[in-house]
Amino acid sequence: MKIQNTFGIDAQCRRYLEYATAEEACTIADELRRASQPFLIIGTGSNLLPTGDYDGTVVHSAVRGISLTEQPDGRALLRCGSGETWDDVVAWTVDRGFADLANLSLIPGEVGASAVQNIGAYGAEACQFIHAIHAIDIQTGQRLIIPQQDCRYGYRDSLFKHEWKNRFLITHVSYQLHRQYKPNMEYGNLRTELERKSIESPTPQQLRQVIIDIRRSKLPDPAEQGNAGSFFMNPVVSRAKFEELSAVYPQMPHYYINEDSEKIPAAWLIDQCGWKGRTLGCAGVHHKQPLVLVNLGGATGQDIVALCKAIQDDVQQRFGITLKPEVNIV
Repeated sequence: MKIQNTFGIDAQCRRYLEYATAEEACTIADELRRASQPFLIIGTGSNLLPTGDYDGTVVHSAVRGISLTEQPDGRALLRCGSGETWDDVVAWTVDRGFADLANLSLIPGEVGASAVQNIGAYGAEACQFIHAIHAIDIQTGQRLIIPQQDCRYGYRDSLFKHEWKNRFLITHVSYQLHRQYKPNMEYGNLRTELERKSIESPTPQQLRQVIIDIRRSKLPDPAEQGNAGSFFMNPVVSRAKFEELSAVYPQMPHYYINEDSEKIPAAWLIDQCGWKGRTLGCAGVHHKQPLVLVNLGGATGQDIVALCKAIQDDVQQRFGITLKPEVNIV
């Protein structure tokens, strides 16, 4: 069966399994534990780059359902099936007056991936709202509720990508929301765009719509041109490295992390190396957003990897910074 991925790469897997309930996830966990072949857990493939056919089992969650339990103090617990489309969940909460997730609007993928990848955009990350992850431990078959604080979340990172990789089948994710909110408008050009629209205190719906408009103006639709969104993570560098670079590039954009480190936009680094809009065979760098690598038609996973490595080499040579892919290359 074809491995679903938004790059549009033609790659097959030996076996495909899907679970729609926790009971079915337990059954699949038992099968995976007894089988000797490798397995890969995926969502919609919006953060996946297959480099060839996969000689193993691909597992996908089809667990659906969204529920909200409000508390007297204005807080609410949102519980979602891991197979729900992420942006549908954001829209569902915004329609009910909650703005917590609005900055994460239009991020492709499913709910389960939000907990694994710690998705983020416009100054917000999923881990700020995740309360707990409901999962089946493949090694033991146990049903577990994993608190947010145990997941060791970082920038586009979690234990699910390292020590816990391929250990859990996630069935549900719960998020802590708040009825009262202060809009997060400080990242990138978000405030500028709100001011341009004469919106001083945006409603949840207005905040979501502005973010959607910005994303659509900069990012290609995977349905029209294969891509996985931002291909590289924004590098976080030491204070010494930042000061070294800023002395040479005083106009270099950056974001304060703490007194020891700064984040530098990978898009700027790639653009400075002249890659914006360039192509390498059937793979290319998007003409509006250098962070996005695209399938120009007929590209293989290896074509995308070759472009990735060429960009990494140029950025390393010019800036002494190693760009790390955000996309899972398999």
